[in-house]
Amino acid sequence: MSGTPGPRGRRLRGHPTRDRRTRTRPLRTRLLLLVTATLAGGCLVLALTAVLAQRAFLMGALDERVDAVAHGVTGAARHRAHPADLAFLGTGGQPDGLLAARSDTGGTVLAAAVVRGDGGPRPLTADQRAALSGVPDDGSPHTRTVPGLGAYRVTVLDTGGIRVLAGLPLDDVRHTLGRLVRAEAAATGVVLLLAGGGCTLAVRWQLRPLERLAATAAEVARVPLAPDRPAPFARVPAADADPGTETGQVGAALNRMADQVEAALAERRRGEERVRRFIADAGHELRTPLASIAGYAELMDRAPGPLAADLARRRIGTESARMTGLVENLLLLARLAEGRSPRTAEVDLAVLVAEAVRDARRSGPDHVWHLELPPEPPMSVKGDAPRLRQAVSALLANARVHTPPGTTVTVAVVTTGGHHAVRVRDDGPGIPHDLLPAVFDPFTRADASRTRTGLSEGGSGLGLAVAAAITRAHGGAARADSVPGRTEFTVEFPAAAVPLQAASSAPGTGRRASRVLGSSA
Repeated sequence: MSGTPGPRGRRLRGHPTRDRRTRTRPLRTRLLLLVTATLAGGCLVLALTAVLAQRAFLMGALDERVDAVAHGVTGAARHRAHPADLAFLGTGGQPDGLLAARSDTGGTVLAAAVVRGDGGPRPLTADQRAALSGVPDDGSPHTRTVPGLGAYRVTVLDTGGIRVLAGLPLDDVRHTLGRLVRAEAAATGVVLLLAGGGCTLAVRWQLRPLERLAATAAEVARVPLAPDRPAPFARVPAADADPGTETGQVGAALNRMADQVEAALAERRRGEERVRRFIADAGHELRTPLASIAGYAELMDRAPGPLAADLARRRIGTESARMTGLVENLLLLARLAEGRSPRTAEVDLAVLVAEAVRDARRSGPDHVWHLELPPEPPMSVKGDAPRLRQAVSALLANARVHTPPGTTVTVAVVTTGGHHAVRVRDDGPGIPHDLLPAVFDPFTRADASRTRTGLSEGGSGLGLAVAAAITRAHGGAARADSVPGRTEFTVEFPAAAVPLQAASSAPGTGRRASRVLGSSA
């Protein structure tokens, strides 16, 4: 039967306001409530266990007394000729509160009396006797409530046809248990009070590091994340960042997060600065040939003769080619930065480097060139041959353009740990130490310590950046080391697997190595 849910169905889903209030309670309050509830439950269990154990002990002792009294009463009544006679209760020596009765075989009480220390036995009324009727004669103790007398522990014995009921009051047991319950309630209250106070202090003390963490996190959250200004974040003290505790783990994680955010912001600032510098340098490099082209174009219009016009035309072509190369390098860097995979083919790196060195010797005859190739099978790599040659040529052009005439440039191809590496080493003046980390960035120059031969010979600051980008695109790495008198650039490429037969039958490997090793200017 469909319809809107009733009140019962709504209560089963819980009260949202109460749940929200519970969730918004502070952790300190929730811990104290949990600890107090746990202590109260433990104390209740202990008190209940103690009361039940004490009750069992007292009831066992009372049952033993009832059984002893019943046997004594039965022995005293054995010689009585009248079944309703209770004269034996007046003989003395009976405990105060003793209840005795005679009954027939059907359990009906014929006569009953209770012993009072001040006035002797006192007969029971009909209602009181009715409360004692029906007690089985199994010799086991039973509890009966007698009107006007209270609760009794009674038992019935049948010896030789004489059925006698005897019982003792439960008042002492109940009074003892009542005093025990009150004592335990008072003790439990004191324990809960002391434990609650101690737990409050302990929880506050233990939550102080967490409160300091919260304060530090709030302070970190208030720091502006503007990239144009430094963002010093607060740190959790070392005492609150001990990884041996849960709070310390949170503190250490917060410190690591602050370090990473600061590093990310610093890197972002450096990246934005590099972008701004890159745009400014690119604009400057493009403006120079454009200005030259505009100037020579104006010279052509005003040239007094064909010779000046021809010179201006040649200079316009030269500057146009330079600007075209600059733009192509910028486009290449953009494509490689996008992660485009180069074309792959098997390339012999040794042959490629030998050809690049031969071309460098023609372009820089005023340098001394050495090539070192090990007499091994082809040093194959997977990649785009024109791009790989462009990377090697950029390293050679860097050594040629930025070192003075007479500098010795040594090019070596080696194999290290599954990689083929090209090392270009020169004995020029070196790279300044503060410029070395950014040597592969676009438009990075070291004119203060290296000689530039002029814009016509290159020096736009893109050669090393292009070489490093091509190397990374082929899964390799580029690095530079420099001290005065020794500068070495290294590019590494993953070695391609070469079949064993092709490696062993590579013709002229040793002759090629020895011939190239002897080449120098």
